[in-house]
Amino acid sequence: MPATPPTGKPLVGRFVRLDPVQPDDAEGLHAVLTDPAVYTQGSIMRPPPADLAETRSRVAKDVAARASGRTAYTVRLVGHGPLGEEGTVVGTSSLGDVDLVNERVHLGWTMYGSRWWGTEVNPEAKLLLLAHAFEDCGFGRVKIQTDAVNQRSQAAIAKLGATREGVLRRHTRRADGTFRDTVVFSVLRDEWPSVRAGLEARLG
Repeated sequence: MPATPPTGKPLVGRFVRLDPVQPDDAEGLHAVLTDPAVYTQGSIMRPPPADLAETRSRVAKDVAARASGRTAYTVRLVGHGPLGEEGTVVGTSSLGDVDLVNERVHLGWTMYGSRWWGTEVNPEAKLLLLAHAFEDCGFGRVKIQTDAVNQRSQAAIAKLGATREGVLRRHTRRADGTFRDTVVFSVLRDEWPSVRAGLEARLG
């Protein structure tokens, strides 16, 4: 089927749900965006917000970005358990750089509070986003990329089952003015069943 834009529907799993970001999400996201550990990975594209007002401004821009094809999601916990309470905001991720003609989309702009690193949060969020991209929207390629110095992020992307394609040198300016090399990964439509099975096995 021809590729179609992300629908903005809620994406719901056993551990997390992803809803298109709304202005009321700013307070929950502020705790994530100001988590000091998030900024120790060597790949800061922009500094943490100075205050809640700045977070509200960023969230407003994410809401507006929907009109130009990027859908930002707020990631929340489902149920009550070791991960925390129902509805707790744990992070954000997006589908953007939509190219319907070439059936490709970028899964990125991802950030989680450090408390949820290494838990079910990231694999299930990626499972839900990839399923939406391939099964609902009909994309043939999903790109995921990260800073070459962020070894933790690269390992997490590889663990998803994505293929490392290469490095774009001096690709994007960081918040401190230096330029990063960007490591590009992808998942193709034909690879999705295997990637999906791997993610489902990880989640149990």
